[in-house]
Amino acid sequence: MSHIVTVQDAVTAFADFMEPTDAELDAIELELPLILAEVDLLDTQIITLDRVPSELDARRIRRARRRVLAERAALANRTAGASLPGGAA
Repeated sequence: MSHIVTVQDAVTAFADFMEPTDAELDAIELELPLILAEVDLLDTQIITLDRVPSELDARRIRRARRRVLAERAALANRTAGASLPGGAA
């Protein structure tokens, strides 16, 4: 019979070194408006899961979709203007 043991120490041994870097935090901050817009869209869709969407619900969903698309375009425009590291084009 072989015993099953946990390897909790091995999994969490490097937890202190696994913090996000400044570059990763900057990337998250750059994408935050899009993330929030997608959360709002998801919230509006969840509200209508258990009922037939009313006209007001349909407007809210359309507005949330437009906001997501606008934030995606804005993010693409912001990242397109940024230069790539190493001087690559």
